[in-house]
Amino acid sequence: MIDRARPFALLLARIAIGAIFLVHGYQKFADMGIAGTVKFFESAGIPLAGLAAPAVAVLEVVGGLALILGVALPIAGTLLALNMIGAMVFVHASNGFGAGEGGYEFVLALAAASLAVGFTGGGALCLDRVLNRSRDTATATATA
Repeated sequence: MIDRARPFALLLARIAIGAIFLVHGYQKFADMGIAGTVKFFESAGIPLAGLAAPAVAVLEVVGGLALILGVALPIAGTLLALNMIGAMVFVHASNGFGAGEGGYEFVLALAAASLAVGFTGGGALCLDRVLNRSRDTATATATA
């Protein structure tokens, strides 16, 4: 039973985490605009805010789509986790742990989830599998 549910659980995790990143990246373009995002990054002390803001916005949109589709997961998961570590250090750490106070609880969970999904693999329901480029070593090891 658990083995049959695994692909669906991985798909659900990928869609949920990917959608969060996709929406946050989109908001950096649509809601705040890149200029507003640059100003926010500058006020947070993020180095090279003029380069970092559009790079983060693109990473979150493309990385979110990669998670949802299940393609290039180790790369997407690692880059999104590094992105969240940067957000934790520059924006959230000074507010403590609690998410309600603007703390780092949520970004820490996103960083861990990105790495877990990135290195667990997309399962049977991912584009990498369809393209015959699956990096799902956990499944290969389990069936050996």
